[in-house]
Amino acid sequence: MADRILVINPNSSEAVTRGIDAAMAPLRLPGGPAIDCMSLAEGPPGIETQAHVESVVAPLVRTLRQNDDAAAFVIACFSDPGLFAAREATSRPVLGIAECGMLTALTLGERFGVISILRRSIPRHLRYIGAMGLTGRLAADRAIGLGVVELSDDARALGRMIEVGTELRDRDGADVLVMGCAGMARFRDRLADAVGIPVVEPTQAAVAMAIGRVRLGW
Repeated sequence: MADRILVINPNSSEAVTRGIDAAMAPLRLPGGPAIDCMSLAEGPPGIETQAHVESVVAPLVRTLRQNDDAAAFVIACFSDPGLFAAREATSRPVLGIAECGMLTALTLGERFGVISILRRSIPRHLRYIGAMGLTGRLAADRAIGLGVVELSDDARALGRMIEVGTELRDRDGADVLVMGCAGMARFRDRLADAVGIPVVEPTQAAVAMAIGRVRLGW
């Protein structure tokens, strides 16, 4: 069987998973690993609280074990739920999109801004950014005030993302943006065009790293 990267959306929203799957198109290359995307049926419609994060760890680990033919796994939620438990559960690479998205941003600019969905997400992100030792490179984390399900309203969601991205650029000094939710994937190109600075879609960043890991045997 050809190498396969499994991208797991830890929420149960099929619309989010379809958006993630569409964002994988540039990374599906001839001779490259297959990239499969799936939703976690046991997950909430959106992961918006610490309780949501903790609730999906056990089903995520079970899903990894049930798909042990995969060459690598990507956890497609910006909270990186269950990332370290998942790494304990398999010898295959497991990548979290927040970790990979922020590390990619460091190569594109000096200070990165995060576009979050809700204000209550920000303290959770800041804890993680601090644990990664990246607080000094963070310009700011600002929220658009829309939940995961509300991202389905394209005009409203993109409008708010452009407003917040512009604030991060002009008020906070960000020279690269990181999308703080996998449900934002379909907006990356339009957001980048509007704000005029690089925008990292973190699932793309994580899968790009996973491809390297698989091809290089790391």
